[in-house]
Amino acid sequence: MSTEQLKQTPLHDLHLKLGARMVPFAGYAMPVQYPLGVLKEHLHTREQAGLFDVSHMGQIRLRGAGAAKALDALVPVDILDLPVGMQRYALFTNDDGGILDDLMVANLGGGELLLVVNAGCKDQDLLHLKQHLEGQCEVESLFESHALLALQGPAAAKVLGRLASQVGAMTFMQFARVKLLGVDCYVSRSGYTGEDGFEISVPAEAAAMLARTLLAEPEVEAIGLGARDSLRLEAGLCLYGHDMDARSTPIEASLTWAISKARRAEGVRAGGFPGAERLFAQQREGVASKRVGLMPKARVPVREGALIVDANDQEIGRVTSGGFGPSLGGPLAMGYVHSAHAALETEVFALVRGKRVPMQVVRTPFVAQRYYRG
Repeated sequence: MSTEQLKQTPLHDLHLKLGARMVPFAGYAMPVQYPLGVLKEHLHTREQAGLFDVSHMGQIRLRGAGAAKALDALVPVDILDLPVGMQRYALFTNDDGGILDDLMVANLGGGELLLVVNAGCKDQDLLHLKQHLEGQCEVESLFESHALLALQGPAAAKVLGRLASQVGAMTFMQFARVKLLGVDCYVSRSGYTGEDGFEISVPAEAAAMLARTLLAEPEVEAIGLGARDSLRLEAGLCLYGHDMDARSTPIEASLTWAISKARRAEGVRAGGFPGAERLFAQQREGVASKRVGLMPKARVPVREGALIVDANDQEIGRVTSGGFGPSLGGPLAMGYVHSAHAALETEVFALVRGKRVPMQVVRTPFVAQRYYRG
């Protein structure tokens, strides 16, 4: 896709003014890094606060008395019992249990739900919702009307608290309507870095003003997609289209926790979600392969797509995410391996430029998550 064909977020001009290196991502021109550089951006987010433009993500609002019930039948997580002012991680699954996308769902109250879906899937997700929820609730796209900013890091609460003191009392996964600089916004205490922080849904016309105000705070630096990826990898978080997709189920992707406990206990129930039968069968019978954390024993980055073999050079899997972890001080990876090799501390090997790199199956996250739970 040429530069002229790429979409732009409401912060595009600000990125250029800040000296960002722009790259194509999910059909948008997005900042991969700023002059500070990926390594320093990563470490600054862990130590202070980083501001990310994630406006390429899709925001969708569901409205109507039947919205929660309708969505509840489309995802493996309970939406009916989601309290007002809270959000929950969810998955869209197909009839075979494959993952169509992962998303966040917030209960705004009054029969309204706000969904945040992945950039590369948002058009198909919108169509998916309209096809399945038609006649049960209103499905409204906020793709053009709202931007999304993420303020992440240990200083995030202090910084955002200067604009709205009530955010300091929020805990992980809480969601609220908050006025910032006189503008009505939706704020959740959540994020994709493993750090404490907030995601802010702001009307598009006010996004640049809010971003400039936050960047003027001494603790805050602009952070690009490069550091966002290394931060989420250290936190052991999946990236859709890499660590999971329509060919993998939540059980295989080690996301069983994303199926509500009540549903795991009940098994398939009336009004269940797509693919339920296969997922519950996998719970009972196990799976052929699953996603694991991988720690290379040499200081050699192991990238996405590298084959994984056993001690006898038999192919047993593939790396789905990999790179260098600045906070960890070394390489790290995630991937799928045959279940017989998925136990912690199992030694496996990645093939990198024709050479075997020894790796050990490890627990994730690689770096401790620091969400604020009160």
